[in-house]
Amino acid sequence: MTAPSIALTPLGRPSVGADAAPLLVLGPSLGTSTILWEDVAPALAGEYRVVAWDLPGHGVSSPATEPFTVADLADAVADAVDGPFLYAGVSLGGAVGLALALRHPDRVTAAAILASGAKLGEPEAWHERAAQVRAQSTSSLIVASAQRWFAPDSVARRPELSGRLLHALQDADDESYALCCEALAAYDVRADLGRIDAPILAVWGAHDAVAPDSKAHEIADGVTRGRTHEIPDAAHLPPAEQPEAVASVLVHFFAQQRQGTSA
Repeated sequence: MTAPSIALTPLGRPSVGADAAPLLVLGPSLGTSTILWEDVAPALAGEYRVVAWDLPGHGVSSPATEPFTVADLADAVADAVDGPFLYAGVSLGGAVGLALALRHPDRVTAAAILASGAKLGEPEAWHERAAQVRAQSTSSLIVASAQRWFAPDSVARRPELSGRLLHALQDADDESYALCCEALAAYDVRADLGRIDAPILAVWGAHDAVAPDSKAHEIADGVTRGRTHEIPDAAHLPPAEQPEAVASVLVHFFAQQRQGTSA
């Protein structure tokens, strides 16, 4: 199995101490790109070296040609960056965050897992979506994804960004998207959560039907040092829907970890 290809994009530079600033890696949800984080990154870049990564065949990452797992994606992220780092990821990107904490505990100093879970959906549904995309392309997912991704007022509140995210889905490589679905079909780390010692913040959007509060509490209750936080007026893409609220909770959480405050 060939390691999946991912590309990193810097999202701003810290205002002081650039070389010494902690590294913060931001992960995407399925079908999106670094666009998801662009309105949150400025609030983080004052204190951190912020980089975001794209899934295979999404954004600026090369398409995938062979199957891969969520663990493979975690290894690809770890290989792409140097030294210890903080992490925040959404949905599939959040699943990668848990895999990073399990597989690279000496590298991940703290992680925020947004709109995600230790298991997401059922294998049959992921295989069905993979088959649909291979047959009809990611364009066939636009309407259903918009309904899953955004809270009732999100599109009206932020129409330009919502449109760009849906275009990112349409532009994603079909085979790479299908392979991501198949990776999620095999993903389940519920039995492994107790091995995660890094501080974990599990965040959910109040309107998220994909990864509701029960998923966040399962993570926080399962890891050694976990906590939860709800983002009001958001569904499955909190960084795009409520960037100020997400930035605030991440700044607070990561600052506490740097100060040595227990999670």
